[in-house]
Amino acid sequence: MTKRMPLLAAILAFATLPPGRAQEASITVPPSIPAGSAFSIGTSGTGRGTIYITGLGQTLKKNIQLGNPIAFSAGSLVHAGRYIAIVTTPSGTQNASFDVIPLDKPAKISFLSEPSRLPVDLQDGITGTVYVFDSFGNLIVTPTPVSFELKPPGEPAQHQTITTQDGAAWVKVSTTAHRGIDTFNASAGDINVSRFVRQVAGDPCQLSMNVHQSGGSLQLQTAPVRDCSGNPVPDGTIITFSESYDGGLSTADVPLKHGIATVELPAHPGGVISVASGVVLGNQIRWGK
Repeated sequence: MTKRMPLLAAILAFATLPPGRAQEASITVPPSIPAGSAFSIGTSGTGRGTIYITGLGQTLKKNIQLGNPIAFSAGSLVHAGRYIAIVTTPSGTQNASFDVIPLDKPAKISFLSEPSRLPVDLQDGITGTVYVFDSFGNLIVTPTPVSFELKPPGEPAQHQTITTQDGAAWVKVSTTAHRGIDTFNASAGDINVSRFVRQVAGDPCQLSMNVHQSGGSLQLQTAPVRDCSGNPVPDGTIITFSESYDGGLSTADVPLKHGIATVELPAHPGGVISVASGVVLGNQIRWGK
């Protein structure tokens, strides 16, 4: 009886082996696949196993027959990045890494333009930045031409073409000499996005005023206030009137209304009257003696 035990043990051990136990397995993956594309992974060996593909918030699982290619349909992997494929069998595991890369065709662009409001005639005053994405929302890192266009109303457009670096392109554009709402466009491939930039008048330039007496007071009034490009300065801009006399000083800050500032100051013979806005000085008038 004791001589038969080794043979019985061998039979029992063979009977407990898992059915379809795999022989030595290996997998072959492509170095990279475009996002959303169909792809296949090659396997060798015999028997059954399971493949897992994981990376960047996506995980796929399939039961497989070793020795056959494993096909994955279009849309299986859409997020660009590094992935790892793992094949498990009763005899062990094999793994290999590959990349999912963005598509080359732009499907969406993110366009940031700032500021949205600024003075006229400002060198490199407007900044535009574009990020280019494919149809699955992956940032396209392949160098991609981006066209920028600033179109003022009634004036020729400014054009620049910039090639992206690491998915981004940026540009600086100067404002024109005339106030108004400009259209700022960015395009990549067939995709175009527009932003609006409001150009407003700059600081007052060449201030001038006139004065006449009314009883014991002086009535002061500016000419229509404009910037150095001839644009009307917006209402609300503060104009400062000053009158110095016999060691005294009277001042008044007045906002523009309909492009003009008016004020009433006491009439002092020999007084010197001046007008200013910020650092911009206007004409001076000496009153009386």
